[in-house]
Amino acid sequence: MSNSTPTAAAPDSEALAALRQRLRVDSPSKQLVALDEAAALGAAGLELLMETAIARSPSPVPPATVDIILGRLCQLISAADTDRAQQFLQEHYPTGAIALPSGPVDYQPIQDRLIAQDFEEADRLTLQKMCELAGEGACQRRWLYFTEVERFDAQQLKILDALWRVYSGDKFGFSIQRRIWLGVGQVWDKFWPKIDWKSGNRWTRYPNEFQWHFDAPLGHLPLTNQLRGVRVMAALMNHPAWKDD
Repeated sequence: MSNSTPTAAAPDSEALAALRQRLRVDSPSKQLVALDEAAALGAAGLELLMETAIARSPSPVPPATVDIILGRLCQLISAADTDRAQQFLQEHYPTGAIALPSGPVDYQPIQDRLIAQDFEEADRLTLQKMCELAGEGACQRRWLYFTEVERFDAQQLKILDALWRVYSGDKFGFSIQRRIWLGVGQVWDKFWPKIDWKSGNRWTRYPNEFQWHFDAPLGHLPLTNQLRGVRVMAALMNHPAWKDD
């Protein structure tokens, strides 16, 4: 009897063709499911993921594009952790799905952690970068005044929002939180439980009680713990960055 470990059967051409078709015509939410199915197919699935990425865009796209499919593709290809996958990413998406413009703050560390699906560290870095936007005083204290948030450049805030949206399947981000806040009539006591930051009279405790994964409720992240104050969150929700949304 052979002691070799059984290997999964290679997917047949019909299964791959069906997945390829779904990735062309399905809705974004269904495409995300198909991407995960492809990733589970090993080498053949990886080739399909890379093919799909090139078909969408052979290079990173601007933040305003908010391409959640390309974001998930970069996550899954990176997670494959093979020489083939890493060479592909280095050639086509060396910084990730988003081409970050030059500016006063370097957001690449956030993009790196979101690609790695390390949402907790990405959240910590988001607060750090927002403090950098606010200035030296905020960096020293490591939290924000609402007046500092009000002065944020709209494009900088939208870049941060796009990073979270692109790498969460449009589930996380400030604009997602704002949509929920508007949906509950801007009532904070309805908003906090909706995104699972509070249950009854009890605030969710940072960091262990928060959900640092895709299964978290809509709008659960980014947290950046110090943003729970109403005045700071109100400044974020009412920022001119979202006036056209």
